[in-house]
Amino acid sequence: MSDLSLTILAETANDAQAIERLHERTFGPGRFTLSAYRIREHVDHVLDLSFTAWIGTLLVGSLRQLPITIGNTKALLLGPLTIEPPFRGRGVGRLLLERALADAKTKGHRLVLLVGDEPYYSRAGFKTVPQGRVTMPGPVDYKRLLVAELAEGAFENVSGAVRPDWDFAK
Repeated sequence: MSDLSLTILAETANDAQAIERLHERTFGPGRFTLSAYRIREHVDHVLDLSFTAWIGTLLVGSLRQLPITIGNTKALLLGPLTIEPPFRGRGVGRLLLERALADAKTKGHRLVLLVGDEPYYSRAGFKTVPQGRVTMPGPVDYKRLLVAELAEGAFENVSGAVRPDWDFAK
């Protein structure tokens, strides 16, 4: 992003409409059938662990994280990570991802799960979840189910169904 001045900020409630329009443009109406959206229907993302990317007053990217459990283990579900098409390939997604993972680790979170492309997300430390270890609601391509340990060994002995963590704030 050397040619543009990019600012990464924690998401605020005032960003919601602009982010929803970004999701509409980049993902379309089919996004609501995805398994990650099934979880998002039941629990809100965490504003101080969700981020926006701005060039001046133009929103060019967004990344959200929400609280989940995998079996009985607390974790975060990352996504969606959304970048305006003209700004893709310029490092915006990488900067959002680095900020989100660093802030999650600083706040004591140990695991982050997502559904995405392993070649892209592996650069940030995500690995494919072993087949059959984790289940998600709705249709999911389990080859795209990835996990990042923010603490060494955090995914050892973790298995089970992914569900929203309704007790996150408690």
